[in-house]
Amino acid sequence: MKIFKRDKERVKIPRSVQQAIPIKSIYEDGIFQVGRNKYSKTFKFTDVNYAIAGQEDKERMFLGYGSILNLLDCGSYPKLTIINRKLNKIDFDNKIKLKLEDDNLTKYRKEYNRILAENSIDSKNMIQEKLLTITIDKKDISESRNYFTRTGAELSNNFARLNSKFTELDINERLRVFYDFFRIGEEDLYSFDIKKCMKKGHSFKDYICPNTFEFKSDYFKMGEKYGRVLYLKEYANFINDDIVSELTDLDKNMMLSIDIKPVPMEEAIKKAEKIRLGVETNITQWQKKQNANNNFSAVIPYDMERQREESKEFLDDLTTRDQKMFFATITLVHTADTKEELDNDTEKLVTTAGKHLCQLVTLKYQQMDGLNTVMPSGVKRINTKRTLTTESLSVFMPFKVQEIQDTKGVYYGKNIISKNMILIDRKELQNGNSFILGVSGSGKSFTAKQEITSIALRDKDADIIIIDPEAEYKPLIKALGGEVIKISSTSYNHINALDLSKDYDEKNPVTVKAEFILSLCEQVINNVTPNQKAIIDRCATQVYKYYKQGNYEGTPPTLEDFREILLQQQEPEAKDIALALELFTKGSLNTFSKQTNVETNNRLLCYDIIDLGEQLTPIRNACNIR
Repeated sequence: MKIFKRDKERVKIPRSVQQAIPIKSIYEDGIFQVGRNKYSKTFKFTDVNYAIAGQEDKERMFLGYGSILNLLDCGSYPKLTIINRKLNKIDFDNKIKLKLEDDNLTKYRKEYNRILAENSIDSKNMIQEKLLTITIDKKDISESRNYFTRTGAELSNNFARLNSKFTELDINERLRVFYDFFRIGEEDLYSFDIKKCMKKGHSFKDYICPNTFEFKSDYFKMGEKYGRVLYLKEYANFINDDIVSELTDLDKNMMLSIDIKPVPMEEAIKKAEKIRLGVETNITQWQKKQNANNNFSAVIPYDMERQREESKEFLDDLTTRDQKMFFATITLVHTADTKEELDNDTEKLVTTAGKHLCQLVTLKYQQMDGLNTVMPSGVKRINTKRTLTTESLSVFMPFKVQEIQDTKGVYYGKNIISKNMILIDRKELQNGNSFILGVSGSGKSFTAKQEITSIALRDKDADIIIIDPEAEYKPLIKALGGEVIKISSTSYNHINALDLSKDYDEKNPVTVKAEFILSLCEQVINNVTPNQKAIIDRCATQVYKYYKQGNYEGTPPTLEDFREILLQQQEPEAKDIALALELFTKGSLNTFSKQTNVETNNRLLCYDIIDLGEQLTPIRNACNIR
């Protein structure tokens, strides 16, 4: 076909390890030149919860992924790559383990790290990355940049509809993919600097390539590691959408790539019509032979009738159902420490494909070409392909389940699908709020204490404030070096409800605090009238007048001061408000009406309110204790 004429290029036999890597030159923005006029760019996209979604959500994601495939340019050579790599000790130490600080909490951090290490043994500890590499034929690098910028923005919008984040890889991130595969066990040594490399006159291939390459008939040896490239030879008539997730579920270092070649619609329809015409011609010739033998009632054989239906369905998909035609090649490479382990892993992969009635076979005498095809460089050296429509290609769904493994994240358990550890840094979320819900005895308090401990041990700059209505957090807070403040009507501890600093609000702290005073009065007085609201707002502004003039320094006003200003007003409504506040200012429930006399600078504060009583509940609900 015409679309494959530009794909032909002369390949030289490599005479060194560096020459086995099919990248001619690299650019700082992450673009690789992989041919005479071929440039490639790699994008990374995050996973979505496809495996655990309901039927309607799955259909929506399936159709959404199909629309992304239809967006692929017919002049491009897209490659979808799924990378599995084991979480090494360096990654574990940097991402999961707590750093041992020189303080009184070191013994707790050691115990916490021991617990994390025990939980990591049972989990797969696999890091999975999903990449989309697009290769394009352009005259120069400038035209390629414009194409990748435009295409990247369009794809990003469509991936966002699936709740998948789509970002481009820069030069260091893209070379890191090759480095981690070629130099397994040396991931922590990666520190490539393109400017230093150019100054020294070194090739980037010297930095990422393995020490040796040995290509055999059905496997290769890369340094001390063994590897094998396989490809999907036979496809079943019906394939489940979890075949890719099952193939990549092996907890070993591996890559799976799907090379996609979109076919122009005109050429696709011509090919479909040609196939249908050939099927009809075969049926006509068979009928003529039967008629020549005077067998005028012969029934068309099942295989021919099936070919007729399939060719008609294929043509209808292209002409009436807005589907495109693609040529696809699926390759897979996996590595192991020994040849025996490699053979066992290969058998597992072949068996997994066989469960879906597909045939996964080893490439014979093409291991180097297969390796260059499966790697996300942007080249394809294997001349095997399968014709698929958009829906047929969408069956090879790259999405499985969203992994949450934030650096400095809190350990929340294990992913029920992937069995990997769940590490969440709620500060990185769009909305970091959370609720802990459950029946009695299900472990709500234990979960809260576990998170408090994790945050206190991991982030020494975090401020943790606990409102403890059951007096159950005191031992934990004391052990972590925090401060426990007991608040009650008989306690000598006081919290100034009107305490205010200039950091209370960036624009106007007094206005925000006036809203708080209004809500406080609404808690004490039922059905506050509009006139009373106006009086409260006026007095709230007056009570902070001199404190504001002093740049929020010195002694802040209290509820007693607010009540005195209310008594100075002429309106009778002001006297009613002052009378309602008397119990909480001059009376026996004046805990929140005096200057704060407790230490609140500790980063870990626990307010024990078990003896606060029901009468102070309105003030407690309104107070924003800081």
